[in-house]
Amino acid sequence: MSDGHEHNGHEHVPSRQRRRFPGISSRTYEHPADRSALVALRKLSGFDTVFKALSGLLPERSLRLLFLSDSVRVSDQQFAHLNVMLRDACYILDLEKVPPMYVNQDPQPNAMCIGLDEPIIVVTTGLVELLDEEEMRAVVGHEVGHALSGHSVYRTILLFLTSLAVRVAWIPLGNLAIMAIVTGLREWFRKSELSADRAGLLAGQDLQASMRGLMKIAGGNHLHEMNVDAFLAQAEEYEAGGDLRDSVLKILNVLPRSHPFTTVRAAELKKWAESRDYQRIMDGHYPRRDEDRDTSVRDSWRESANHYSTHVKSSKDPLMKLVTDLAGGAGDLGDRVRRGFGGFTSASPKPPQGPQTGPSDSSGEDRPPRDGS
Repeated sequence: MSDGHEHNGHEHVPSRQRRRFPGISSRTYEHPADRSALVALRKLSGFDTVFKALSGLLPERSLRLLFLSDSVRVSDQQFAHLNVMLRDACYILDLEKVPPMYVNQDPQPNAMCIGLDEPIIVVTTGLVELLDEEEMRAVVGHEVGHALSGHSVYRTILLFLTSLAVRVAWIPLGNLAIMAIVTGLREWFRKSELSADRAGLLAGQDLQASMRGLMKIAGGNHLHEMNVDAFLAQAEEYEAGGDLRDSVLKILNVLPRSHPFTTVRAAELKKWAESRDYQRIMDGHYPRRDEDRDTSVRDSWRESANHYSTHVKSSKDPLMKLVTDLAGGAGDLGDRVRRGFGGFTSASPKPPQGPQTGPSDSSGEDRPPRDGS
């Protein structure tokens, strides 16, 4: 990287040497489910026109005025260290226009990127006070990743629809229809958060800082009491533990959330950082923005489907194992069903029994398969 860089009227001097990604496409770091949805929307004829028309119904202008009047705008004069991080992240990810950034008084650690026409980034004082410089750099890069991907548009719509669902709760079936859309948007947005975590890593280029930041968001500013390896072990236990009932409870727990669980985010990011894809990006091999128009929707959906297929097959979650068994026709599936929920625990399977030469007893009687089974 160069020693100095003019970016949006400001001289930019990175605090340390980081690799820059000129012309990088957001497809580089987007989660397959996030990417397939975005590619399809970008290809949809008239999509931009519809959302520009919709912008008149959304409280975007009100939000901008609210943050301008009741928050602190990051600049060379205010929160200058955050301003350096913001320009640095935009330079590394090659985002031409630096979005406005505000610090909002709120003890809850949080950050968001919203806006239809132009994205704005908001971070809370709770987050600024919680994280150190490198951890905060990953968060700023995370939000710049949202801006580069265009996530701010859908996040604004999600906020609007969530608010609308509360207002029309008294209308029969009206709330159900809107909440169905909100549930779908939340599922997409949870995947977009995994994408933005990757963008934060590309901007900060410090995996340990990204891990520490997620750990602090989960457990507060007690870093000396926490351990990254133990934190990641929680994700492993969460993924593999319990039985089929726990799998259902996991789904119910995550449905109202806009973000994946923190341990899951940490494990997903570490897995990506150790992948060949990440190394190729760091070596300068990545999709360019000027190639986005040639991206195939079908290929994106196929990649997304392959990802989910691989995830299901490799998952240790009892429900995912059941899905794999159903797809593969596992021989012991009937026995598991007869044994009930306890048959789908993550305990090690019983060792296979040797072939029987005589008739089985009544508890293990061999029966010929029925037609159609």
